[in-house]
Amino acid sequence: MNIAKVVVDVPATQTNRVFDYKIPSKFQGSIHKGMRVIVPFGPRKIMGFVLDLVNESEFDRLKEISDLMDVTPVLTEELLDLGEWLSEETLSFYISSFQAMLPQVLKAKYKKELHCLSSDEIPVEFKTLFAGRDFITYDEFVEREGNHAKLQKAIRDGLIEVIYQVQSRETIKKQSVIRLNKEAHLIEEALEDLSKQAAKQRQLLHYLLEHSKPINQKTLLKKVNTTRASLKPLLDQGLLLESFEEVYREPYEKGKYPRTSPLPLTNQQEEAIQPILNALENEEHHVFLLHGVTGSGKTEVYLQSIQEVIEKGQEAIVLVPEIALTPQMVERFKGRFGSEVAVLHSALSAGEKYDEWRKIQRKQVKVVVGARSAIFAPFENVGIIIIDEEHETSYKQEDHPRYHARDVAIYRGEKHRCPVVLGSATPTLESFARAKKGVYHLLSMGNRMNNATMPTVDLVDMREELHKGNRTMFSIRLKEAMEERLKKGEQIVLFLNRRGYSTFVMCRDCGYVIECPHCDIALTYHRKNERLKCHYCAYEEKMPSMCPECESDTIRYFGTGTQKVEEALAELLPEARVIRMDVDTTRRKGSHERLLTQFARKEADILLGTQMIAKGLDFGNVTLVGVLAADSLLHLPDFRASEKTFQLLTQVSGRAGRHALPGEVVVQTYTPEHYSVQLASQYDYEQFFSEEMKLRKSFQYPPYYFLTLITVSHVNQVKVMEVTRTIVQLLQKHLSQQTRILGPTPSPLTRVKDRYRFQCMVKYKNEPNQRKIIKKILTYFESDIQKNDLLIQVDLQPYQLM
Repeated sequence: MNIAKVVVDVPATQTNRVFDYKIPSKFQGSIHKGMRVIVPFGPRKIMGFVLDLVNESEFDRLKEISDLMDVTPVLTEELLDLGEWLSEETLSFYISSFQAMLPQVLKAKYKKELHCLSSDEIPVEFKTLFAGRDFITYDEFVEREGNHAKLQKAIRDGLIEVIYQVQSRETIKKQSVIRLNKEAHLIEEALEDLSKQAAKQRQLLHYLLEHSKPINQKTLLKKVNTTRASLKPLLDQGLLLESFEEVYREPYEKGKYPRTSPLPLTNQQEEAIQPILNALENEEHHVFLLHGVTGSGKTEVYLQSIQEVIEKGQEAIVLVPEIALTPQMVERFKGRFGSEVAVLHSALSAGEKYDEWRKIQRKQVKVVVGARSAIFAPFENVGIIIIDEEHETSYKQEDHPRYHARDVAIYRGEKHRCPVVLGSATPTLESFARAKKGVYHLLSMGNRMNNATMPTVDLVDMREELHKGNRTMFSIRLKEAMEERLKKGEQIVLFLNRRGYSTFVMCRDCGYVIECPHCDIALTYHRKNERLKCHYCAYEEKMPSMCPECESDTIRYFGTGTQKVEEALAELLPEARVIRMDVDTTRRKGSHERLLTQFARKEADILLGTQMIAKGLDFGNVTLVGVLAADSLLHLPDFRASEKTFQLLTQVSGRAGRHALPGEVVVQTYTPEHYSVQLASQYDYEQFFSEEMKLRKSFQYPPYYFLTLITVSHVNQVKVMEVTRTIVQLLQKHLSQQTRILGPTPSPLTRVKDRYRFQCMVKYKNEPNQRKIIKKILTYFESDIQKNDLLIQVDLQPYQLM
């Protein structure tokens, strides 16, 4: 094979295909499918993925591959196939799909250099710039000189050449290892020759003679209680040898997790696991929906299914939502399977993620536990794929490629002929409807472990609290319940789905609300550093003392954020120790684990937080859960608002009374009569499913209809409106009469990062030509997209409608 078919790192419609490159003789036999190569593309060099190797090309003159970036393929043949499917399925570029499967460090880094070809003839200002060097970076030229007209002339005159460098980002951690460099009797002789003052050198040699094995330098110096200064003379004399060996960056300490044994299964766990084990034994692909209430023991079913897979010599992929991937969850898998487990999630450094990925690629682990992107783990013998909390919207990627991890899991499951298990106490309506139809196999676990009862739920009507004169954020019922738990020494979880101090700042005189200058959204007040922040574009400014509009000093904070609740708790219950958990308090590495460990050790009485405390936490001493604003999701412009509210209330309620102590949940709401709030308080998923499905059918929403959301954005509002209108006209012209097209209309968030946003939505039951038509529309606007910074986003399965 002397020709490679390469997908290049240029995400554009014109380049979304394979390009043929000649394999030079020096690389013959070294290039394989799935490897990254450096290729010339126009005037520059870029990275590309090898998709295929062939002997012939339809083109006569081919450019040669410049260099290799890998020794072995980074993408398996299965992942190459998956990438092509993903591109078609999500209307994404091939390069975007392949890069989504790999750690960030495997993306190429590009560098532009200016090389001096004739130091005698270049203008004086360039001589000063190069200062005797052969080349400088383009960034240095921009910073110090920046005269592009002069640069272009020098390039035309052949005095300067532009060279594009492609660099790899990945780094390998190495450690210093010390070993004896001479035979034992020669070391003994050297010991006799050492002066009496060289006591530490003597100790170092004695230690290495006794232990005889190579040892990590840090460990050696620690054992002998000395420094490198004592080691250096022995290295210089050739008595010892230093080498540098590759070592993984370990995000989790070895031996930190005590090994656990499988637990005896309850009858309902036995009934749930048996069909999964049958599928494993028969190597059959089935999709199982494991519908189990919170605390029913779903994780043990996962663990014992994985054990079966490992014993068969196969591998397991376990997906957990990012916010539920707590230290507790990691401990359960590491405790059961030890070093067989790799963990992938956003809290790891780029190097740690890369090392965990390499363990998977090198077949040094059998299980990967991770967030959404772990679905692309480069395992080649997958025995089971598990998606815990399958209802979580974080399984849907909102950037290119806009895939849902569930769809990728099912596609991979079919290829590997293995079961896919979707687990949840509150499955998505789409999944439950498929289970009802028999597309998925429904497995039910309706009882908690050890016959523990579900916590009782009190709905508190906050309108009545207001009538009683209670203007605080805590109802009388919740206040009494918290005081009662504190007296008993029990713990409390308080949930609020808003971070910051307040949701907006307004002048009481003129009504002016301080908004982000780049987005159509109010700035959020953060009290700790007296800043107003935009949670969409990261803009921030100092909190003004007067209204910017009318200069009144009656500027006030409205709405409630976690910081404000924390402050109110300090006033209401001064004796209570409070831990606040939100994005702001968990930014630093390890802070998530540290805060949860403190709470587990009972170093705090109340855990206050946002969505990240709603899942995956299991504390035996938590007997009260307070939901401060149950309506926070209910009134969003989203047809899934009721479903998300039901799911969140059920999940949060599940944090209470999980062990011996009974639990209670107090839900504060302004709409206690709403069916999602009522049915969540009764844990009645089946009835909620029935009620919600009636509405979905009536308003033509999933799972009865499919949706496509097309969002157009540009800095010019008129341009956005015109383009969206044209898209709607083209869709109306080419799609079937049965398909409904809504819009054009402004997006709920009309402006983000100085870009205006309009959208249209397609509702359909069967539209086989839709992808082809949308591709033509994107091609139609390609020139605008490339030259005028127009952005058209197509989401064939939207979960975020904002």
